[in-house]
Amino acid sequence: MILAARGLSVTFNGGVRAVDGVDLDLPAGEILALVGESGCGKTTLARTLLGLEKPSSGSVSFDGQPLSYSSKALKHFRSQVQMVQQDPLGALNPRHTVYDAVAEGLRVQKVRGDEAALVADALARAGLRPPERFFLRYPQELSGGQRQRVVIAGALVLNPRVLIADEPVSSLDASVRGEILSLLLSLRNELGLTVLVVTHDLGLAWNISDRVSVMYLGRIVETGPTAEVLTNPQHPYTKALLSVVPDISRTQPTVLAGEPPDSARIPKGCRFHPRCPVVMDECQTTSLPILQPTIGHVAACLRHSPSDQR
Repeated sequence: MILAARGLSVTFNGGVRAVDGVDLDLPAGEILALVGESGCGKTTLARTLLGLEKPSSGSVSFDGQPLSYSSKALKHFRSQVQMVQQDPLGALNPRHTVYDAVAEGLRVQKVRGDEAALVADALARAGLRPPERFFLRYPQELSGGQRQRVVIAGALVLNPRVLIADEPVSSLDASVRGEILSLLLSLRNELGLTVLVVTHDLGLAWNISDRVSVMYLGRIVETGPTAEVLTNPQHPYTKALLSVVPDISRTQPTVLAGEPPDSARIPKGCRFHPRCPVVMDECQTTSLPILQPTIGHVAACLRHSPSDQR
């Protein structure tokens, strides 16, 4: 397993449990979509997998070895596991040229070799060709899609094994989103990259991922192969998220009751029960176990036993 979490929890000041006991496996060469509403903890989980947040408990491992949080170890780890941020304009320094933006990682990691050739290769792999035409341009001179490709090139320049992409197309026009998703797919196929895509959009997950993990209030509530999860969802939360994906065969979307997730107030029993449209009495008192990584399709719901792994 190239990247994995076991019993991972992240608690902030005031007892806010942003991540609350997560087991997650990311096999080499796979695209996994981590899906959930804003506030469910998915970005905190991604940052913890990157080593940007230190877990309160549990562990992250890379290539089967526990992640060390020493400066030297983290520097090496981040050369192998790179992030693609949500807002490309915010991720790029407006005073730096495209060349400098992409070369920054090489300089931080003190990579030897022909810097210009490495930058050009990364830009070309990100779909900016001919790459030299972009060297002296500034972020504000580029389109949104081009800026996102520069961010991706900045990650690729270090030849990482894993990309963690946080809402990689949410700030882009619809016409450009497909191009960036196609790029991520081609990078996986051509370079063997492993990709974790963090998104609120199950439609995006359908188009790009091999597996889906659905997160609610700090925990994974359903996980499995993308086709199985999205055509036969087991958890009411997954069903509600899917109900708002455009589909001419669907009637009305499921309107979730109550307030959005609040990590400072995790209810007893099933944490989704205050908003669940099919809640049962036992849901208010029965705590469900943490879902274990599996190749099958499982859901943390009393109506569908987590042990029913198929």
